[in-house]
Amino acid sequence: MKPLNLLLSASVTLLLVTASTAAPASKITLPDFTKGDEIPQGATHDWNLGATGARGWIYSDKMVTSDARQILITEVAKGSPSDGILAVGDVLLGVAGKPFSYDPRTEMGKALGQAETEEAKGLLTLLRWRNGTQEDVELTLPVLGSYRATAPYDCPKSKRILELGCQELAKRMAAPGYRQNPIPRSLNALALLASGDPAYLPLVRKEVEWAAGFSDNGFQTWYYGYVMMLIAEYTMATSDDSFLPGLRRLALDSAKGQSAVGSWGHRFAEGDGRLGGYGMMNAPGIPLTTALVMAYSAGIKDPTVTDAINRSTRLLRFYTGKGALPYGDHAPWTETHEDNGKCGMAAVLFNLLKDPESARFFSRMSVASHGAERDTGHTGNFWNILWSLPGVAQSGPQATGAWMQEFGAWYFDLARRPDGSFVHQGPPEPRNDSYADWDCTGAYLLSYALPLKKILLTGKQPSSIPAIDAASAQKLILDGRGWSNKDRYSAYDQLNADLLLEALTSWSPVVRERAAMALARRKEVSIDPLIAMLDSSALETRYGACQALTALRGRGAPAVKALGRCLSSEDLWLRIKAAEALAAIGNPAMSAAPELLKLLTQVDKKKDPRGMQQRYLSFALFENHGGMLSSSLEGVDREMLFNAVKAGLKNEDGRARGSIGSVYRNLTFQEITPLLPAILEAVVVPAPSGVMFADEIRVEGLRILATHKVAAGIPACVNYLNAQNKWASEKRTPELLKILLTYGVHGQAFIPQLEEIAASFEGGEENFPGRLSRQKAEMVREAIQAIKNSKENPKLIRVN
Repeated sequence: MKPLNLLLSASVTLLLVTASTAAPASKITLPDFTKGDEIPQGATHDWNLGATGARGWIYSDKMVTSDARQILITEVAKGSPSDGILAVGDVLLGVAGKPFSYDPRTEMGKALGQAETEEAKGLLTLLRWRNGTQEDVELTLPVLGSYRATAPYDCPKSKRILELGCQELAKRMAAPGYRQNPIPRSLNALALLASGDPAYLPLVRKEVEWAAGFSDNGFQTWYYGYVMMLIAEYTMATSDDSFLPGLRRLALDSAKGQSAVGSWGHRFAEGDGRLGGYGMMNAPGIPLTTALVMAYSAGIKDPTVTDAINRSTRLLRFYTGKGALPYGDHAPWTETHEDNGKCGMAAVLFNLLKDPESARFFSRMSVASHGAERDTGHTGNFWNILWSLPGVAQSGPQATGAWMQEFGAWYFDLARRPDGSFVHQGPPEPRNDSYADWDCTGAYLLSYALPLKKILLTGKQPSSIPAIDAASAQKLILDGRGWSNKDRYSAYDQLNADLLLEALTSWSPVVRERAAMALARRKEVSIDPLIAMLDSSALETRYGACQALTALRGRGAPAVKALGRCLSSEDLWLRIKAAEALAAIGNPAMSAAPELLKLLTQVDKKKDPRGMQQRYLSFALFENHGGMLSSSLEGVDREMLFNAVKAGLKNEDGRARGSIGSVYRNLTFQEITPLLPAILEAVVVPAPSGVMFADEIRVEGLRILATHKVAAGIPACVNYLNAQNKWASEKRTPELLKILLTYGVHGQAFIPQLEEIAASFEGGEENFPGRLSRQKAEMVREAIQAIKNSKENPKLIRVN
């Protein structure tokens, strides 16, 4: 039998071949530019074609370019290697004397690298179509050499790219009127600092002076992390402490802007310690934490900063071994090995914190993420590229070399322009992304500066984990194959049952998840091997069995007893994964419900400070779609249920609390009475995290309180109306007012407060559309009139 990784690699190769003949499935049809077709309307994304000086449009479908066989030239820079040889409207049909055969973007990137070698002498042969004539043409590129097997380490080409890029970057930064978004501006200066060339220090110092005075009232969390990194790294690299006051201000503002649970969002936390808008976001939060660690090392040894670091790292460390760091306070991400750079960010952060277990896991995740995985990313893949090699590098030169050979070499070469600068290419989508106009030269050059180890960001502090060998690096690369946004299943569907079971034992939660889903897609699956895996001494194997049983749903019923044994494990994540599997199995697993209810009430603040067991068990038991008890509470012991509900309503996650709303709907009017005090408290005291989902349980609770005519529900509703999360509040406001109107004349005592709320809405709300705010004001005024005219006088009750 072939090893799993080799067979998976062969499957992926087969997929690449078959994909070349597959018909595109998107609404944007595949054009043939040699027959007069034009770029489809709205498909504006073209690509930099490396050091040629040309740009070209490539067809993409579901974020892959493998269906294309042509590149339409959209731009040719004057004085570039393409000038006079290529022209706008030309069509490239191939490279190196061969037609494109599997992906013009990848093939072009690899051909660029080959042309820049000493052997090729800079000659790049392109198959050009122009006005009905097809011919080979040659461009002459600068000779930079080839990437070594450990690139960028011990790699003359990488060294030369860094030198040329820094020279060009310095020219731009010295030019009058130099301006950039604060993030690429900070990264550009960091790249010059990381070069170790003292000639650039005056430019860097000027940028640090700008950074020390920087402030922002909008997206502070996004900007402050990178701005602080620049100041801290400069201070440590030069021993120039002139800008420590600015660093202290930024660090303290950032630490004080952290939420009560240790997270950050688009902006700093509000006065109650909760985040507004979308809530927790790890993409700015991890760099902010890294910057605070650097600020501490640079001399800002304030306890406020230390506490902020500890709160954040406690939150982030939970994801070690479980999956990629997700968007926010969500479940570990297991669709891909990377979620827009956050694993790379975490690998760097945990290395600085000398946490080898976490650094190792997130670095391995970074190595395994390449190709189509790196093309994805919320609003673009800028962070996926920026943090790729810094994260991979924690595993050593063999890891970076393998990753470069698999993906980075051709991708980076394609993004590099003739002058040595780099552009943001973005994902293969028809439209541009949020970072399309950013100068990404510094972002790329930081990767090429890793061998110099001049600053913390590029390895000045040695890796806390041993470097892996070439064979181990290649295994990690193979773990990342077999997935694209267009074809997520075929590679694993081609594996036999034995290999899928082997994949369930992988270190990678992503490999395990892909194998679990592949098993579930099969008509015939033996449950006995999975039951045996649940008793394995290897946690990853037990996790994999749980993941498979979750995917198999009801077919996993024979494993209920074995899963029940896992609920008593010392390992938190195994207990959670077992609970998820039991919930997915459904009715045949109802015998486990009492144990799950009991576990939900138990919170070990030392081992589980954020109540994650309670959170995931709330989902397993009560979530609307898939919760074991979400549709019926028949036969459930009411005392156990009520204890679980009271405990779950105190969980710090708003979404976990929200799942308990199904209990409200499944209890009779009389049965829910003992829960009214807990329901009221969950309305009045909002969850400190998960603010996007925290409103659901509060509105549901207000409905129950109104149904029972609980007196305290009136001020709770009015106060919540005023203090609700602005996100989607224009839809929530009429619901709240409808609830308030059920109290009839009892609402009249709160009319002055309602009038103040209406006036505040009318005056406009910060970071909320004025039109929607005025609509809310009109809704409140209409409700005030209805309350004044009401004749209803229901009897109110009070709860303790």
